[in-house]
Amino acid sequence: MRYPLVAIVILNYNGRKFLEKFLPSVMATTYPNYKVVVADNGSTDDSVAFMQTKYPQIELDQLEQNFGFAEGYNQALLKRQEDYFVLLNSDVEVSADWITHIIALMEADERLAVCQPKILAHKQKEQFEYAGAAGGWIDKLGYPFARGRVFDDIEKDRGQFKTSKDIFWASGCALFVKAPVYKELKGLYGVFFAHQEEIDFCWRAQNAGYKIACCTASVVYHVGGGTLPKGYRKTFLNFRNSLMMLSRNLSIKEKRWKLPLRLMLDGVFAVKCLVGGDFTSVKAIWNAHMAFYKWCLGKNNSKVHSNRQLLKLSGVYDGLLVWQYFFKRKKKFEDFIK
Repeated sequence: MRYPLVAIVILNYNGRKFLEKFLPSVMATTYPNYKVVVADNGSTDDSVAFMQTKYPQIELDQLEQNFGFAEGYNQALLKRQEDYFVLLNSDVEVSADWITHIIALMEADERLAVCQPKILAHKQKEQFEYAGAAGGWIDKLGYPFARGRVFDDIEKDRGQFKTSKDIFWASGCALFVKAPVYKELKGLYGVFFAHQEEIDFCWRAQNAGYKIACCTASVVYHVGGGTLPKGYRKTFLNFRNSLMMLSRNLSIKEKRWKLPLRLMLDGVFAVKCLVGGDFTSVKAIWNAHMAFYKWCLGKNNSKVHSNRQLLKLSGVYDGLLVWQYFFKRKKKFEDFIK
């Protein structure tokens, strides 16, 4: 087997406690040809001093400011020359052979450009973790879910996803990508700042003819929510970025009816939040829509990357996830995809 050079790049922002806890597992990786890079996103804690003192052997890339997840990784990766990049969250514990399995899978298929491991919860290691589980899917309206996670319902790992499968999107918490493809696609879309940028990237990769997969032989354990906890900011970014992603990647024909429908469904959810007294979410959704409209008026922001129909891509559920989940009470991945 060939062992291409892999750069494990951890984007850090005020995450000294995660670096201290999880770097030892990363440094215990058994793959023979890798380097670890910590790209510091303008931290104001003692992360940099900690790295310089405790891990002088690790390359430290100090960015000028907090660029967010998407642009932060672009700043760190687009200048690098390794064969593969791994975008790894600072709150992830890895298994020793996590890289070997994925590189073997990706080297065997030149079209396979993006891959993720199986992602389990750090505190409940028998359970999948929200951010990616065993590989991301999407429904025909653009609602993301995953093998092992539908909305907030998360399954236990019962061995139900034993095989590596083509998927729609790979999780940004532990994302492997062939470096030339990352550069060809000009990286993540920096305007997103954080949330759903990996789905947008994988959508663009599929539109460009590449494949996305989950390698279930590789396992990592994710804390989740460590970099941006629930609240106004996370809700705002999720709703705004989801609309931007649809506008950027849907064909013109699909966009004409899917975007208005998504806007309407957002409104329905906002009313539900209002009735329930969740005024923070109502404000976040309203502001997300206003930001989306403003973005649409900007130059080239709605450019169509491809006229490929969404249902022609891998990992797309030809149904309405919202209807099946909330009205028919289907909660598991296998209820949708047999």
